[in-house]
Amino acid sequence: MEVARNAAANGGQPTMEEIAASAGISLRTLYRMFGRREALLREVDWQPPTPARERILEAALELVGRHGLAELSMDEVAANAGVSRGTVYRLFPGKSAVFRGLIEAYSPWEAVADVIEQAPDRSPQHVVPAVAGAIARATSGRIGLLLRMVFEMVKGEPDTAEGISHAMGRGLPDLILYLSEQMAAGQLRKMHPVLALQLLAGPIVAHTLTRPLATLLGFKMREDEVVDQIAAAWLRAMAPDKTG
Repeated sequence: MEVARNAAANGGQPTMEEIAASAGISLRTLYRMFGRREALLREVDWQPPTPARERILEAALELVGRHGLAELSMDEVAANAGVSRGTVYRLFPGKSAVFRGLIEAYSPWEAVADVIEQAPDRSPQHVVPAVAGAIARATSGRIGLLLRMVFEMVKGEPDTAEGISHAMGRGLPDLILYLSEQMAAGQLRKMHPVLALQLLAGPIVAHTLTRPLATLLGFKMREDEVVDQIAAAWLRAMAPDKTG
């Protein structure tokens, strides 16, 4: 397995034929020992390299959070991502493309849309906790950076227009429509659906922001438990008034 370990250390992925030849055994014997190449690579703790697109977006997210989109340097993005300037521009030909990529990768709305579309039971009791979990997972560990992205959207700069258009195309409108439908069907208390969304997402964001402080004060509840309780409290508050 030495050739596999060496390739793993160098970021490569050897073929089973190369591994068998280096080990001095038949290809058939190698397959009998490990079954598949993936099993052998797991044995040597091989991890696939992070794709360039993902590294670029991670670098851009940090830089936008630190300086804002207007001050974003594509050269600095390339340097921080460990790729060439040409690679950055090939994948993201401008700041507007970078901002759209950040929204696609890090905003919770794509995940929220998937939850709504794939829910076999569309009742709020099933959908809302799943939506709350999707929001929490998308914001966990990067809430400050995401709030900076929201600030950039509010500024309305030309480079953010494409990203805003994409954000309004899927996820957010799906959730607004879902809430409206459930209110019309008598499953939820009637109010403006945007306000209902804010009442669900707001406590999740607030908890994420203050969780480090809460931990210092002895708060030990797991994040998923907190989100479940927030969703349950929202459902109680949004239960339709049956007295009328």
